Amino acid sequence: MKIPKVDPNKCSGCGNCEAICPEVFELGDDDQSHVITNDFGGLEACIEAAVENCPEDAITYEEE
Repeated sequence: MKIPKVDPNKCSGCGNCEAICPEVFELGDDDQSHVITNDFGGLEACIEAAVENCPEDAITYEEE
């Protein structure tokens, strides 16, 4: 199963991922993006769009 992960060392907190795929990503109080669910069924396209639109390349979507 593929899962999205956010590298906190790369995340700038721009919010692109949350804007593109709010069902999966959310900016926390620490201004870092976090994955907020573990049910990714049907959300593959928006996760991939979030990965492609992350300016810091902080998001990966790979097999666990």
